[in-house]
Amino acid sequence: MKVLVVLALALATASAGILPQQTPVHPKDLPAVPSIEGRITNGKTASEGQFTYQVGLSFSSSSGGWWCGGSIIGNQWVLTAAHCTSGASSVTIYYGATVRTSAKLTLTVSSSSFTQHASYNSNTLKNDISLIKTSTVSFTNYINKVVLPSIASSYSTYAGQKAIASGWGKTSDSASGVASTLQYETFDVVSVATCQNSYGSVVASSTVICIATPNKTSTCSGDSGGPLVLVSDSKLIGVTSFVSSAGCESGAPAGFTRVTSYLDWIKSNSGISY
Repeated sequence: MKVLVVLALALATASAGILPQQTPVHPKDLPAVPSIEGRITNGKTASEGQFTYQVGLSFSSSSGGWWCGGSIIGNQWVLTAAHCTSGASSVTIYYGATVRTSAKLTLTVSSSSFTQHASYNSNTLKNDISLIKTSTVSFTNYINKVVLPSIASSYSTYAGQKAIASGWGKTSDSASGVASTLQYETFDVVSVATCQNSYGSVVASSTVICIATPNKTSTCSGDSGGPLVLVSDSKLIGVTSFVSSAGCESGAPAGFTRVTSYLDWIKSNSGISY
């Protein structure tokens, strides 16, 4: 089945006129290692309270569990990736954690609280975005929301600008040990055309943002669903979506769901305005 999916994606991309050089994969679906914990590949260690909007998400299902990241966008709302909520029966949300297992607050909600984008496509990775509704969470010095970009930013490519990704993803492609602390790194946003050179135009569409990943530094397994925040104004511009199947250290761009493409969807499903 996996071979058929890749073949279908390649054919669809070829018909769009831009052949992919890399096969994209959700970070969560990279080859499994003994632990679901880890960190941004070759990133920096976050200090307590540095990323108040970051949450850890421990998903459960009948076939097992997995770890993702997410962003607080309101007192009752967390934004994450559709490939994280897909197939899950519940999630435990870790708020205000730097050391992953030492959260300031944890909440567990069932899948009935998930709003997964109805048009999420696991083959083309399109519409990889979900909302999680929770009981009301009080904001503190360690737990707070990230600001969404304005509708006026919808046509910005962000190419050439710097953005910060954070999460508990793998330390390297070969990592099997546990790294307990939140990691982050600053990346350069690249143009859609640059991203299409790697993944083709079906995957790297206008609803995607990509970052350059030099020096083997990238998002990786465990970072799925986490935030990409613009350095200049601290606004959330991306949701961690995919990397190359060649690995997080391959040097290929890493992809994010473009938040400005889904501002109306977020508003209509959560009531949160941009």
